[in-house]
Amino acid sequence: MEYFNIITHIILIMSLGWYLITNLQWYNYKLERVILKHHKWQWHITYFLSPIVLFYIIPEPYYAIYFYLIYMTSFVLWNKKLDKPLVLTSRVKRFLAILLFITFAMTALCLASPDCTNMFIFIPLILVYVISSIMEKIFFISFKHKAKQRFQSIAGLRTVAITASFGKTSIKNYLYHVLKKKYKTYKTPRSVNTIAGIVLDVNKDIPLDTQIYIAEAGARVKGDIEEITMFLEPDICVIGSVGEQHIEYFKTLDNIIHTKMEILKSPKMKMGFVHESVPIKPYPAITKYPNNLHITKSNLDGIWFDVEVAGNIEHFHAPILGSFNAINLTAVILVSHYLGMSINEIKMALCTLPQVEHRLQKIEAGGKIIIDDSFNGNLAGMLEAVNICSTHTGRKVIITPGLVESTDEANILLAKEINKNFDFVILTGSLNTHLFSANIDKEKVYVLKDKALMEATLAKTTRSGDLILFANDAPNFI
Repeated sequence: MEYFNIITHIILIMSLGWYLITNLQWYNYKLERVILKHHKWQWHITYFLSPIVLFYIIPEPYYAIYFYLIYMTSFVLWNKKLDKPLVLTSRVKRFLAILLFITFAMTALCLASPDCTNMFIFIPLILVYVISSIMEKIFFISFKHKAKQRFQSIAGLRTVAITASFGKTSIKNYLYHVLKKKYKTYKTPRSVNTIAGIVLDVNKDIPLDTQIYIAEAGARVKGDIEEITMFLEPDICVIGSVGEQHIEYFKTLDNIIHTKMEILKSPKMKMGFVHESVPIKPYPAITKYPNNLHITKSNLDGIWFDVEVAGNIEHFHAPILGSFNAINLTAVILVSHYLGMSINEIKMALCTLPQVEHRLQKIEAGGKIIIDDSFNGNLAGMLEAVNICSTHTGRKVIITPGLVESTDEANILLAKEINKNFDFVILTGSLNTHLFSANIDKEKVYVLKDKALMEATLAKTTRSGDLILFANDAPNFI
């Protein structure tokens, strides 16, 4: 029985470690965010605190019955239902290997010592976090130095860095599409926008014959963008639209603005393109935009707009959705023109602009129009998506968790606009359910508690001719 209890303790500690590293991966390995900013704090109670507390309350062998029949069953099912499960990266594997080694070592010491206490459940978790954090910092310093050397070895490389509260990934993708028509261009993949992601990208993937490198810079705390800027030392810096996205981390809009402006500290900056939402004084190396932007038409077929470039009003068309994208494209046009592309070259490139996946992406299937805007999580963008969908003459359905990392006022405004324009509303996640339920007609609302049932729910509630908008698909840990 003693050995059975020891095995139970080992599995318990490894389960707690698995839960801990899963949450750390979600929240960029910041323990304070896991503790203070977690959106599903009840999970901490169920999968972390409860098995520890009950370990000290329930005697053996009854604890083992609880642990294997109740806890492990629910823990395995919880992991299977996650739409963003733990990714077994090298860092995660090192974490789990260290935890297993410490657990076995302490178990051996306890077997040899009659004075061993059950406190050793906490000690392995504390030790693995401390040791892992120190190791990763050492590895990263070395990895970053190697990336810097590789980056500097690319002859004639010009770098464009982009930051914004929202729209930076779209600007990056659009700019890449235009510039690649003339230059050997490379961009950071997907939504990679942290120093760790950029360093990994430079070390592993950037081709050594790249002429223009495009990267986006994100931030959760002051100094994040400055660190990226000092690593990349971009020639061209772009600050897109700035608003209250991530307000819970920065507390005030001024803090957000000052953090975004860190990108202008680049020692090699030749030109900065700054959105008018940023209150910056005129400088010779700063161009404010959008300049004399006029949107002539925006519908489910694309956008048409006029904008001033080099003193002339030019007309552009792009087959992408959302009038707000005219602002993003203005930045693309100005940067591309500055880098040597003619207006005609830019116009031709914009006409072939592909839709960005999960950002107002139009898909037609089974007689239904699907607007996939699942990667859009800001108020202006979501309101624009609602507005575009309102032009559809048939029945309109929206699937959304609302706004994440935003204010109650913004969610209430969004809910009221959805209520005006949509016939059926499927709410995912519990974060904003109370706000939306209070501001949308009750007969329209359906709360989807398990996202695994999404396909079955849509099959049951939608029909041919419907327009379905997926707005901000937040992972289920939010």
